[in-house]
Amino acid sequence: MKPLDVLLAIAVAVIWGMGFVVAKAAMTHFSPILLMALRFAVTTACLAWYFRPPRALLWPLFWISLVSAALQYSLTFNGVRGIDASTAALLVQLEVPFGLLLAWLVFGDRITAKQWLGIVVAFAGAMLIVGEPKLAGDLVYAFLVIAGAFTWAVGQILIKRLGDLGGFRLISGIALWATPQLFVASWLFETDQWRQVATASPPAWGAVLYLGLAMTALAYALWYRLLGRYSINQVMPFLLLLPVTSVAGGILFLGESLTAKIALGGVLAICGVALITIRRRVPIPVLPRSP
Repeated sequence: MKPLDVLLAIAVAVIWGMGFVVAKAAMTHFSPILLMALRFAVTTACLAWYFRPPRALLWPLFWISLVSAALQYSLTFNGVRGIDASTAALLVQLEVPFGLLLAWLVFGDRITAKQWLGIVVAFAGAMLIVGEPKLAGDLVYAFLVIAGAFTWAVGQILIKRLGDLGGFRLISGIALWATPQLFVASWLFETDQWRQVATASPPAWGAVLYLGLAMTALAYALWYRLLGRYSINQVMPFLLLLPVTSVAGGILFLGESLTAKIALGGVLAICGVALITIRRRVPIPVLPRSP
């Protein structure tokens, strides 16, 4: 890879990795579902005018958005609200083995012996994290994050059934539906939304802009540029920097700390994902995501 493209690949991992940190900070003011609704509203305003999805696919995109965006982000970020951003970022790595297992069950995709080992190692790491006494009173939040990772994998199966729509049109279509879905979910399950919006500080709105523009629009633009030039095997390993960035950001900016057990579990989870994703010749159909 060219040096500039290496830097861009690192930038994507850093932008996505910092998403948990930025969202965690923003949730001191915004409730989780409302924050995600505002995020996708910004993304829609940025992309929908230029990358409109085909009308024939609007209904399938409704269900894809409901699963892979509205439900998934509601679960994940309600979980992030209750545990450290760094811990959540490590648990989210389960989306890769979940995705591989679902592709095997639904499409009959082949799983190699090394990938099976990676699945076992990743889940062993997650078990270590969940078994940390520090999380004993917050297990419901940890399992919300894990449920979000599983829901994301289900969404990727639905996206794969959709066929090749194009990256930006897909993001635009999902954001177009996810915005009203998340606002409705916030209205049903959260309270005090008008006060949150009316009293939001410039840093809180800055977090919304980061999540909507940098995390979704910019990062995906860079990612699909790289995928257009290089194979998945060349660019996918850079995403292993994502949880590392989240952990470092949580420690530096949020004052979080890692216990030895969570750190070991995180290392196992990342190593398991590495075993799954890094292959020499045959790429695997694992789609990237932003927090």
